[in-house]
Amino acid sequence: MVSSPHEALHRIFRMDPGLFARLLPRAGIGFPEHTAIEPLDTDLTEIRPLERRVDSVFRVRVPGEESGFVLAVESQGKPDPDKHNSWTYYLAHMYAKYRLPPFLLVVCKDKATAAWASEPIRVGRAFHTSMVVFPLVLGPGILPVITEPDEAARDLGVAVFSALAYASDPGLTAILDALASGVAVDADKSGSRGNPETRGDVDRVDWAEIVEIGLGEGPGREYWRHLMATYTPNFPGSNTIVEESWLEGRAKGQTEGKAEGKAEGKAEDVLRILEVRGIEVCDSVRERVAECTDLDVLRAWLDRAVSVTRAEELFVEE
Repeated sequence: MVSSPHEALHRIFRMDPGLFARLLPRAGIGFPEHTAIEPLDTDLTEIRPLERRVDSVFRVRVPGEESGFVLAVESQGKPDPDKHNSWTYYLAHMYAKYRLPPFLLVVCKDKATAAWASEPIRVGRAFHTSMVVFPLVLGPGILPVITEPDEAARDLGVAVFSALAYASDPGLTAILDALASGVAVDADKSGSRGNPETRGDVDRVDWAEIVEIGLGEGPGREYWRHLMATYTPNFPGSNTIVEESWLEGRAKGQTEGKAEGKAEGKAEDVLRILEVRGIEVCDSVRERVAECTDLDVLRAWLDRAVSVTRAEELFVEE
């Protein structure tokens, strides 16, 4: 069970190891043809009192070679100069332990951290550099934003990682809308559990859960839960958040037509996000939102609900 947004950002690769080969090229980073990607032990402790653990480690096997290479994945939430020492140690230790070329991939959720992590780590003095570490980095500003349902459905792993990487982006609602549609489209392909590198092997319930955990507490997570409430669960009786939300919505006895029901749901989302963010909503604002039936207007209000400081700012353009 994924326990935090930090864990979700790197554990997604354990769920779908083949994601490396599909995701890195989108950031302009080449990934070699491979035959297998295998998770390794994350414990890099050498001296008992000094414990060092990398977030995730994988061995990538390359055709035509017996060995391959080692790939370490670190989830980084903010710039931390102490990490330079740790990352240098990780690579040196893995090179000594596995006798394979090591690489470091840093995954981030904000542009400032991604820019900081991309900087080479130089070990030495002005007169001589003993070692230089060049981290690979994935994060906002490096990966493209996915806001088209068709693109999200083509590769849910890539779409999920993109949503987590852009969790702090003002346009998160559009990203989650596309991802939710992709999850629904993928439902027909869910359920198989064979080769872990086959992108269809991670079903939509797993993806929905890792998105919810990866977004952390806040309006983005609440919005995702509401989106999941609009889709019929594919695994009844499994007690997942997808099924829980669907049953909750069904219990409300919504019998309106499809368009009217969508509008009501969007209005509830707007008010719920404001409530979660601690924004006071007066009766006039609540009534105006609840009575709106224009889906385009409601979508605009949803986007603003994530960042406004006063409820009345929802209507700034009107």
